[in-house]
Amino acid sequence: MALRILKPLRTSISICQDLKKASTLSAFDIQHKTPLIKQSDEIPKAQYGGRHAVTMLPGGGIGPELMGYVKEIFRYAGVPVDFEEIIIDPSVHSDADLDYAITSIKRNGVAIKGNIETKSESAQVMSRNVALRNELDLFVNVLNCRSYSGVQCKHHDIDITIIRQNTEGEYAMLEHESVDGVVESMKVVTAENARRVATYAFEYAKNNGRKKVTTIHKANIMKLSDGLFLQISKDVAKKYPDIEHNDMIIDNCCMQLVSKPHQFDVMNMMNLYGTIVSNVICGLVGGAGLLSGKNYGDHYAIFEPGTRNTGTAIAGKNLANPIAMLNASVDMLYHLGHNHHADAIKTAIDKTINEDGIHTPDIGGHANSMDVVHAIKKNLEASVHI
Repeated sequence: MALRILKPLRTSISICQDLKKASTLSAFDIQHKTPLIKQSDEIPKAQYGGRHAVTMLPGGGIGPELMGYVKEIFRYAGVPVDFEEIIIDPSVHSDADLDYAITSIKRNGVAIKGNIETKSESAQVMSRNVALRNELDLFVNVLNCRSYSGVQCKHHDIDITIIRQNTEGEYAMLEHESVDGVVESMKVVTAENARRVATYAFEYAKNNGRKKVTTIHKANIMKLSDGLFLQISKDVAKKYPDIEHNDMIIDNCCMQLVSKPHQFDVMNMMNLYGTIVSNVICGLVGGAGLLSGKNYGDHYAIFEPGTRNTGTAIAGKNLANPIAMLNASVDMLYHLGHNHHADAIKTAIDKTINEDGIHTPDIGGHANSMDVVHAIKKNLEASVHI
């Protein structure tokens, strides 16, 4: 099994030479100096007797209680999904727990997760969340940002989709201290992965009736790395003449988002920018407790809350907003083909928020977590033949 402990880095020159020879290497392969790209046949989503097996990674903070709400709603709705739950201890430097998780996901094909803490401050220990995405080659993160009519916010009717490169850029985790007080960090951008995420963005737009893709970058300063990402996006755009394409510098993008968000439709960007923009948009629609995120590769998928926040300060207090994790579970059901159950749970969630007005404190309400879950279960009763 692949290790997540960083090995001593080669010189920047040798790494650059290798990149020229193998531009298709993933960030994980580059970091661990894997000489060959791993080849694997597509693995079907695990299904037994009409039921799907799904890996569940509760993560830290509020993760375990949110997963409890998912299991409660699934039991109530009779969802044909069985969870294989794996706990990853954030305080242990060993990769054994993470290896079990990766093996489980490779077996099941699909996972739902909370944010996994990595408490080690050592630069030699990689973030567990990053390691999962890199090892499973989950090259794209999708965040559908739609505002709820029942949640008070400055802008209404927001409907933006963020397509984020998920394994490269600054998150390649290629950094070292060359001499005391001087740290070098490499930002890796490959043409192959830039093309994959750009193609995904335009295919998403085409298949979902979207009209425009905006590529976010900083190519005015980082002319090679961001310049490559932007140029690849422009090249891919030529294959989709019916979809408008424009680009915007990340600085201006953040300002435009908070002032005129309706100009955006589908947004295509690199890893770090995606983290920032995702949190900005979550703030626009009500906060971190509402939106879900989807991580896709060629073979595996992981579903999680959109902002990857552990919420440690409110853990165990019955205050966490369960909506983001429940929305992630709905996304997962659509992915598995359980559309009827997904529709029923989604409708119950929307009614709870928009019509019943049952909100946790983070979105201006006075309800606790269980109040929201009970309201969703009550609204599920209206769904027949679940």
